[in-house]
Amino acid sequence: MAASVACAFFFDAEPLGETGKHALDACALCAKPLARDSDIFMYRGDTPFCSEECRDEQMELDAVRARQAARRLRQYASGTETRRGHQESRKVSVVS
Repeated sequence: MAASVACAFFFDAEPLGETGKHALDACALCAKPLARDSDIFMYRGDTPFCSEECRDEQMELDAVRARQAARRLRQYASGTETRRGHQESRKVSVVS
């Protein structure tokens, strides 16, 4: 019996700064309230969605952001290589 009381205390405790807002209360995309008796679609472990459509839309948004980040990283990397190339090609021969 002591174990069940400890479990109830542990899981019912609110994190500091959070007043009554539970992680599974609303869809992470559209903010629609999630009913306790309805299906909840999870993504990335702890992100709840009200439907497969909202979850799929978030997955697509994440994929677009990842592609954009990869593109920016490639542009940055190629830009630094270009600048290095210009610095190395500035060698001047001196005729005496």
